[in-house]
Amino acid sequence: MSVLSDHDIAVALAGGRVRVDPYDPADLQPSSIDLHLDRSFRVFRNNRYPFIDVRSPQPDLTELLSITDDEPFVLHPGEFVLGQTLEWVELPDDLVARLEGKSSLGRLGLLIHSTAGYVDPGWKGKLTLELSNVATLPIALYSGMKIGQISFFEMSSPVDRPYGSQGLGSKYQGQSEPTASAYFEDFKRARKGAGARPAGNGEPAR
Repeated sequence: MSVLSDHDIAVALAGGRVRVDPYDPADLQPSSIDLHLDRSFRVFRNNRYPFIDVRSPQPDLTELLSITDDEPFVLHPGEFVLGQTLEWVELPDDLVARLEGKSSLGRLGLLIHSTAGYVDPGWKGKLTLELSNVATLPIALYSGMKIGQISFFEMSSPVDRPYGSQGLGSKYQGQSEPTASAYFEDFKRARKGAGARPAGNGEPAR
């Protein structure tokens, strides 16, 4: 697996193999593209549920907020919110991407993802950011600021089932706003699968 250089990224963009929209050539780095912060954030409302239940949908757990062009979104120490990239990103079936934070922001205590730095082949949509402040002071975030960088890795061969293919259970294809977790859907599929399997002693499955 090889990392695309700036030259190869430019060729992939020009040929439509990779889509990053909007795209400014000034954002092209030696082996990545700088991405920017959008104006929408999904904040957690801790007073609505006693705990986060990963097995159950909790539609009121988060609330979508937006800021204006010059308005700061203040992320307090220890706070965790979901944001998103300004850019819409599309990948072909033979490239995988990695989203990483900017070093300068990391030195201020801003983390842009906990585990979701991996972008599957076939992905289409804006990228949800898992924003957290590990500093001791609040951090002001602004719409349009550089927030991260995406790099591209060429795979050994195209995948048989790109992200979004039927049967994969892809939850976030085509997202255009910070999207809350849909992990509970995994439990639904697991229960359906268990119900379809015959019992080991010959009895009908319940």
